Amino acid sequence: MDIRAHNREAWDRAFEWGNPWTIPVATEVVQKARRGELRIFLTPTKPVPKEWFPPLTGLKILGLAASGGQQGPLLAAAGAQVTVLDNSPAQLERDRMVAKREGLTLETVEGDMADLSCFKDSCFDLIVHPVSNVFVPDVKPVWREAVRVLKTGEAILSGMTNPVVYLFDPEDIKKDGILKAVRKLPYSDLKDLSEEAKKEIIDRKLAFEFSHTLQDLIGGQLESGLSLEGFYEDNYENNDSEPLSKLMPLFFATRSIKQK
Repeated sequence: MDIRAHNREAWDRAFEWGNPWTIPVATEVVQKARRGELRIFLTPTKPVPKEWFPPLTGLKILGLAASGGQQGPLLAAAGAQVTVLDNSPAQLERDRMVAKREGLTLETVEGDMADLSCFKDSCFDLIVHPVSNVFVPDVKPVWREAVRVLKTGEAILSGMTNPVVYLFDPEDIKKDGILKAVRKLPYSDLKDLSEEAKKEIIDRKLAFEFSHTLQDLIGGQLESGLSLEGFYEDNYENNDSEPLSKLMPLFFATRSIKQK
């Protein structure tokens, strides 16, 4: 099965399901970014700390799997030279829509987050990678490619899903509201779901998801030549459909620096 093609179609339709990562930023948010009041998100609710950003004017930034009319336009409004790469044409169109609406300049590229061969080595000053790597089966190539296109001494800011989320079957939770650890990690929709459940994902055109080990999420960054310099956790706010969020943070973000 061509996972990238399937997930591309799923994300092209994600706006229909009210996915929050598909909602373009409002004009007033762009205006604040122009005034230096930048607030972007790698995870659902906590903005990236200001100290994680270098001066943005003229900075060459890659938004990695980061379309949807959110991070890219705001970084451009803050003065950066922004390129957004994403698998979903519809999501990329939202970036172009916001850019046109606000008189911003940014470049959009349709592509695979694990294959950045369209970019030269060491061509970006910063990479912004919101929570999205659960949609690729293997996260290690994402880190390797990010390091290749990032300049030495510069940062990648990444949002990630805590893999413990995938221990629980959402259908079990819906039935009785009880959290039961029934899955083995790392989890894969392709390998661990029944044929009936996989067919439902295909028929409903939802994205296939894959958990990754902490070894691959954090250790994979270190193996690729990054050093971990910043970390925070995040969570949903008042999300009754995610009972685990009442017990622990479900997301985290890292700031990592290319060493060589």
